[in-house]
Amino acid sequence: MANRVFFTFHYQDVIDFRVNVVRNHWLTKPDREAAGFYDASIWETAKKQGDIALKRLINGGLDNTSNTCVLIGSQTYARPWVRYEILKSFKRGNHLFGVHINSIKGKDGLTKWAGPNPLQYVGVTFSASGETATLWEKVGDTWVEYSKVDDGASYRFQVSEQYRGKGFNLGNWYPVYDWIGNSGFNSFSTWLK
Repeated sequence: MANRVFFTFHYQDVIDFRVNVVRNHWLTKPDREAAGFYDASIWETAKKQGDIALKRLINGGLDNTSNTCVLIGSQTYARPWVRYEILKSFKRGNHLFGVHINSIKGKDGLTKWAGPNPLQYVGVTFSASGETATLWEKVGDTWVEYSKVDDGASYRFQVSEQYRGKGFNLGNWYPVYDWIGNSGFNSFSTWLK
């Protein structure tokens, strides 16, 4: 059965066409089952209605998804809503993974250097008891608590002993692929959980 995948990305990469290559590659497969996924991502139309409307739209888009794919362009790591979508996905237990898309030719026919991994700019710390987790984001060179997901940065969580009292950036846990270098057209369904 095909997975529901939430794609998070910088909207400029939609304009440049790279995001569309990944999100629409299922169109050239025999069916959705062969592609392995349904696209549950959203567009940024709610931006005009404010932050609360956009959060509702994102949260609704994440409903019934099991995977969140971070489409990594040049500036994706710095986008506030990408960080929200990553940390909201982590909190709800989605499998996260990144896909570098700058190796895909843009509408100008050119490729770009790989952008920074957004998963390296968000993280989590676990209490010594393992019963709470606190979300973080990297702003400049400093890690600050991320309180934009639900009721603040800290929430109830149960983690195994090896993680208790420690902090991690999410880039240490989740894989990152390159659409061209790792044959995303043929491999995407194997990256899902």
